[in-house]
Amino acid sequence: LLDTLLAARDAAGLTQAKIAERMGTKPPAISRLLASLASDKQSPSVATLRKFAAACGKKLEIRLV
Repeated sequence: LLDTLLAARDAAGLTQAKIAERMGTKPPAISRLLASLASDKQSPSVATLRKFAAACGKKLEIRLV
């Protein structure tokens, strides 16, 4: 999941600060989100993932294959 979020951010050419602005939050919240995914400490909510995706110009799609 972390790799997917980072790839979306990079593809959109956005900084963490710009993503935070688009999500209506502050940059430290984005840092905490990414750090928690890297350490498997917490799972973000679907709403947070949806906002992150939208900030990157993407849609969130959850699938079981």
